Amino acid sequence: MAGARGLRPARALSGMRAWRPRAGWVVAGLLGLLATAALLGDNGLLRLWELRRTVTTLHREVQQLEAENERLSLSIDRLREDPSVVEQIARERLGLVRPGERVLRFPAAPAPREEEGAPGPAVPRARP
Repeated sequence: MAGARGLRPARALSGMRAWRPRAGWVVAGLLGLLATAALLGDNGLLRLWELRRTVTTLHREVQQLEAENERLSLSIDRLREDPSVVEQIARERLGLVRPGERVLRFPAAPAPREEEGAPGPAVPRARP
């Protein structure tokens, strides 16, 4: 009788065998849906990776803008405190001069022409 305890009727076993594959497929399907949602959902891993790349890009842009802001702040301080910087800008950009100074202006050199008949420097040609 000791061996009889572990035995079950054939009907019960056939019913369990029919149920187990169905339950396994249901569980596998649910796990597949959960994995898909975890990867592709609104708050999934792909979205998380995209947001991390965006944050990294924004951090770089912030660092560049902070460096430019510092450069511009130094330039503003130089303009406020150093009159020679203002004078240099007035001379270069506005063409201003001090009283008694003379300005010499030279005409710009004409651009070289690439046309066949345009006059140019005399270059001796080799004789055939």
